[in-house]
Amino acid sequence: MFEATIVLVVVLIALLVTSAPIAVALGLTSLVYFYYFTLIPMTQVSERLFNALNSFPLMAIPFFILAANIMSRGGISRRLTDFGAAMVGHLRGGMAITTVLACMFFAAVSGSSPATVVAVGALMIPAMVKNGYPKEFSTGLVATSGSLGILIPPSIPLIVFGIATEQNIGDLFLAGVLPGILAGVMLLGMAVFVAWKKGYGHAGVGFRMSNKDKLKAFRDAILALALPFLVLGGIYSGWFTPTEAAAVAVAYSLVVSLLIYREIKFSQLWEVTLASVKTSAMVMFIIANGILFTFVLASERIPGQISTTITEWDLQPWQFLILVNILLLFVGCVMETSSAILILAPILLPIAMELGIDPIHFGIIVVMNLEIGMITPPLGLNLFVASGMSGMSVVGVAKAALPSALVLLTALALVTFVPFFATAFVG
Repeated sequence: MFEATIVLVVVLIALLVTSAPIAVALGLTSLVYFYYFTLIPMTQVSERLFNALNSFPLMAIPFFILAANIMSRGGISRRLTDFGAAMVGHLRGGMAITTVLACMFFAAVSGSSPATVVAVGALMIPAMVKNGYPKEFSTGLVATSGSLGILIPPSIPLIVFGIATEQNIGDLFLAGVLPGILAGVMLLGMAVFVAWKKGYGHAGVGFRMSNKDKLKAFRDAILALALPFLVLGGIYSGWFTPTEAAAVAVAYSLVVSLLIYREIKFSQLWEVTLASVKTSAMVMFIIANGILFTFVLASERIPGQISTTITEWDLQPWQFLILVNILLLFVGCVMETSSAILILAPILLPIAMELGIDPIHFGIIVVMNLEIGMITPPLGLNLFVASGMSGMSVVGVAKAALPSALVLLTALALVTFVPFFATAFVG
């Protein structure tokens, strides 16, 4: 057993050092284990990969990805941002408020952080720059606010956490509401404070609208505004499961974009679907290899050994949570979100539960840590997305996002040590 563990660690590290994609590294390490240390025929590996993805809750992921792409191309995200600009765009800091609110609304139907950055950033970064905000501030704010996409439900990482730990995904969604709102409100406060202190934005220039124009902007956006309430309301009222809610989001987005807004044509659906399939395949490949590697860890009883070791340290719950936060903040810098959850959640959750920490609360802590990892180098995905959209370097985006990243760290501390934020809505 000890020999197998050493070999696994060496192979995994060697693959990561050679810049192999995390999914490939996990998959190849698992194959080495199956070939040399088990009697399981290699032909069963493909069967295990298939079974890893043969899960009804996992079906929500490609549906939410498709819904996000339709909303981005079909005018839904634009109407959300236009409505926000109409309401508060004339105020000092108003465009920053619009950006954060648009990210929160889009996150509430897409479940994806990069999709939120793309959909909102493509509209709001040029608009903020035009309104007198520096490109650095605008890009950093979008990159950080977009990270709310993996916290505010429906959230793909919360789905992955629920599958990896066998926790109720509906409860995880409910638990993500208040922390998501808390982080969003804190980002709003930071954005407005910085805008007023440094004089960003031309208050009253170009965005002041009459009440009639505001009403028109609301009418144009009402169908877009209704989508988050339809999806989340349906889940929380028990009308449909999270997976069914994802399908509803796709159907609703198609009807609104094709037949009402008419900003997307039937001929463009193939392109949108193909892009969604590519993204979904990438995510599913990561998840499949992550679950396969989790099986390897369980076979070697590594989670149990780690749990026993940490338990012997006789830590208090608050000490354990501080240790977990430090670990996950580091992991978030160097590992993709779904992979990190699939590897670490099954190891850490049993320890947390033994210390009396609510598993749903712990799930939110895990996702909030990895949310911050989306905007921290070297592998923060939002940094690369925002860099490509703005033309700034990845390092430049990381520096620009630092103040708002500190805000998210503060929100993480509050949720970590005040469980009410995560458990208030969970029965």
